Amino acid sequence: MTAHPQVALVQALLDAKPAAVAEPARIKGVFLYKLAGKMFAILSTRADAAVSLKCDPVLAETLRETHAGVGHRYHLDRRHWISVDLDGGLEDDLLEQLVAGSYDLVRGSLTKAQRTALDGD
Repeated sequence: MTAHPQVALVQALLDAKPAAVAEPARIKGVFLYKLAGKMFAILSTRADAAVSLKCDPVLAETLRETHAGVGHRYHLDRRHWISVDLDGGLEDDLLEQLVAGSYDLVRGSLTKAQRTALDGD
């Protein structure tokens, strides 16, 4: 079975984020994406491919109500995390925005010193 093209798209988007580090999880085919040690995404490349992303709580609820492929995972705080099925049900542009938003939320939570170190200034 061939993975949906959105898996490759999301993996490329996550890998392109400055200073993002991908760590394999204990489960084969699952990768934890972190920025300065803080997780901003969990990518599953398994048969049930999905990505879990940090999200604004109001936007998260709206997305779950309006998109069938957006939900939550039981082990993550549903107020701040969404899970997106990577089966083509969500537009690529929206996926790109959600990945960027997740990264930006975590980056914004870093101290000024951490952000400066990431920028290389």
